[in-house]
Amino acid sequence: MSAPHSKRVCQIIKLRPSAEAEYKAIHQAVWPGVLAALERHHVVDYSIHYYPPLQLLIANFKYTGSNYEEDMTKIGEDPETQKWWEVTDGMQESFVEGATGSGKEVPWWTELEEVFRFEGNA
Repeated sequence: MSAPHSKRVCQIIKLRPSAEAEYKAIHQAVWPGVLAALERHHVVDYSIHYYPPLQLLIANFKYTGSNYEEDMTKIGEDPETQKWWEVTDGMQESFVEGATGSGKEVPWWTELEEVFRFEGNA
């Protein structure tokens, strides 16, 4: 069942083939401060999937707060998250023209439109 004010977000970005092993390894032990910033700013149920034929990273999460833009800005201002992005951004290639990295004015990850949702009774 969805939480009040719940929003689901799906994003994509390209993983550099040379960074596949390193990217997977670092995500086996995400820094606690990064996870704390997500939780503090109402991001839950976060996952990233990888589709090797297109080198696609597909991120999904739920946002349960009431001001998405403000919370995303606060995550971007978190010092440990900024350091995490310094490490992970070099492993990725954005699809967004003019994007230079996470937390910048131009989005790094591409947010996808939701065209269908079925929640059932779970």
